[in-house]
Amino acid sequence: MNVADSQRLSTALEDLGYEPSPKAEDADVVVLNTCVVRQSAEDKAYGRLTSLQPLKTKHPERVIALMGCLVGVKDNPKLKTRFPYVDVFAPPSNPAPLIKFLLERDGKDLADAEKDTRYSILDESHLLPLSQIGRAVTANLPIVSGCSHACTYCVIPYRRGIEVSRPPEEILMEARQLADQGVKEITLLGQIVDRYGMDSGDFPSLSGLLRRLHAIDRLERIRFLTSHPNWMTDELLHTAADLPKVMPHVEVPVQAGDDEVLLQMRRGYTSGEFRDLIGRIRSCIPGVSIGTDVIVGFPNETDAQFQNTFDLLSELRMDVVHLARYSPRPDTWASRNLEDNVSDEEKWRRFRLLEDLQEKIAAGIHETLMDQTVQVLFEEIHKNRWKGRSETNKLVFTESGDDLRGHIRQVRIMRTGAWSLSGTLVGPAG
Repeated sequence: MNVADSQRLSTALEDLGYEPSPKAEDADVVVLNTCVVRQSAEDKAYGRLTSLQPLKTKHPERVIALMGCLVGVKDNPKLKTRFPYVDVFAPPSNPAPLIKFLLERDGKDLADAEKDTRYSILDESHLLPLSQIGRAVTANLPIVSGCSHACTYCVIPYRRGIEVSRPPEEILMEARQLADQGVKEITLLGQIVDRYGMDSGDFPSLSGLLRRLHAIDRLERIRFLTSHPNWMTDELLHTAADLPKVMPHVEVPVQAGDDEVLLQMRRGYTSGEFRDLIGRIRSCIPGVSIGTDVIVGFPNETDAQFQNTFDLLSELRMDVVHLARYSPRPDTWASRNLEDNVSDEEKWRRFRLLEDLQEKIAAGIHETLMDQTVQVLFEEIHKNRWKGRSETNKLVFTESGDDLRGHIRQVRIMRTGAWSLSGTLVGPAG
């Protein structure tokens, strides 16, 4: 979501006449877009922001903007007092404060700017269609902002606000615009993407939106994330299976494999119900790859409860596991009511046990692809090799003197590892 927000802000700044700067120290406008989902991310943001103070002192005419979850959706006087050298504070997904600041500073008329479709960012809907995207092959397309689920550990509802779905016409317009610019694959984004349209009786469900997006001719691939076990319905699974452009990969976080921990997290399901969901996904979408999220060291998590999570992942053998160590976040129920009583050393021990387990599982899954042919959408050159993604979101590399950017080619897998695959092109260019 932050990548998508930054991309939209970059587009708006380029519409104002700015160009990207490779180094913040050389830029006229420096924007720090922040994440606070874990303490380490917040600490990193504070550190980078502090490092920009000498630049502002030496060059007071340069603009420094702070954006994202560190700012949040509510006014934060303490943040402004702590960082008086910051010119603009912008909430998540809302670059409008910075654009208005720059227009006013440059003496441009806001009313005239708002009539120009390039400055549709000034609309209070916060999100604007992209006007340009360069040579990008893939793009993120936010469809739901905020979250109303309120897991006990999660700060997102407090920083990004309640769940709000974007109008389908706006999403379809942006998707067509991206396709016109050469984008081949879009990823629909939402904190709980499956809940798209549930806050408005006039909007389609995610299944309905996927069917409408599928009709866009030049669009070749569609993905969506992140799902929630409570909202990944059979209707959605059948839609994903029925539409060829919807890729066979889902991200559905489990967070823990122990029922008591899940209850304390207020996730709303049991480990058994999650197992059943994974079974339905695999039955409905043959060959699907599945990613999940896991938090280790949640307050009061015992060795036996952690072992339940370990056993769940061992049993289900999912393709990707995003691991995190529990970090108490301000304002959340867990930070107010539960003691962070699992030591950092123990959190790291559990983290590494799951990391080692998943490395073995991923390597085993990838070994089954040896000598198989997969379809790969190539995005860019990385270290003298072309890099792309398979339909199941596997990272694939190949060597070729041709320009493969934006092309879908068959690749025979010749080498496998835990984190990527490599192979040779098969057949002529499509």
